[in-house]
Amino acid sequence: MTAAVSLQKVSRHFGLVKALDEVDLEVQPGEFFAMLGPSGSGKTTCLRLIAGFEQPNAGQIRIFGDAVEGVPPYRRNVNTVFQDYALFPHMNVIENVAFSMMLRKVPREQRLREAEAALEMVKLGGYGARRPGQLSGGQRQRVALARAIVNKPKVLLLDEPLGALDLKLREQMQEELKVLQRSLGITFIFVTHDQGEALSMANRVAVFSEGRVMQVGTPEDIYRRPNSRFVADFVGSSNVVSPDFVSSITGERRWGSLRPESIHVVKSSADGVSRLTGTVRSRSYQGATTRLGIDLNGTVIQAVVPSSDDVAAEGDRVTLGFAKDALHLMESEG
Repeated sequence: MTAAVSLQKVSRHFGLVKALDEVDLEVQPGEFFAMLGPSGSGKTTCLRLIAGFEQPNAGQIRIFGDAVEGVPPYRRNVNTVFQDYALFPHMNVIENVAFSMMLRKVPREQRLREAEAALEMVKLGGYGARRPGQLSGGQRQRVALARAIVNKPKVLLLDEPLGALDLKLREQMQEELKVLQRSLGITFIFVTHDQGEALSMANRVAVFSEGRVMQVGTPEDIYRRPNSRFVADFVGSSNVVSPDFVSSITGERRWGSLRPESIHVVKSSADGVSRLTGTVRSRSYQGATTRLGIDLNGTVIQAVVPSSDDVAAEGDRVTLGFAKDALHLMESEG
């Protein structure tokens, strides 16, 4: 199967800064693919290269098999949704959605009909006569989505589109985006620095750091089986434990990742379960759960336990337990 988007040894430099450094990626047709990383990691530069807003210094980019280096954005079968929406304030909603079709000289009746259909898809049917200033942030985001999908692109690029929304609305839009992507069958490439967004929405995730792709995999792979200290530490919350600690449990001298929710605070040992004793140094109530920072002879381990349990207090001595397969050994020290 021909990849929807393929990057082969793609680099982009700005002076001495390597924004992207020999990146290899393949995104499959119909996939919801997330590019995840901190600010300056290269994920947005990668998106801009696919869109055609930037050109690579080296390497090749293909969209459904066609090389696109030097091809301007308007000639690529992709559309982009930006965080700031970029709606025209002097136009009403339906004119914003239909604008690109107007530039292509699509007959007025056809473009209004297709724009209204796109608005229906994003649950804004009947809003066409309103101006952007009369809409909420979530509604303006939906207009931006409708404007992007009305042209039926093969690939939809989303550059942190939910970043300006409050938490509750952001979570609602995450679900709506997943439903929309499945109904359209369009390849979505979603850039975010929010681990929760990437893990909850994407079929696969690429984790970026310093212009390189550190790991690509399903959300479960990335979360449960990180291949490096960076991925373990950046994606979710993990105890990145030293080779000395790992050796005391497994006999192997490698860096390990141990998720806080995999740890149980227990009073007795059981077969097949590792047990360690330490002192509670911090206690943070988080609603349904409580986070404990436990000092094990100089190594501080974070554990998350149900708040409904009899949670230990600061200064208490506790015994920890976790299944041995919960301690994931990593491939790389980076």
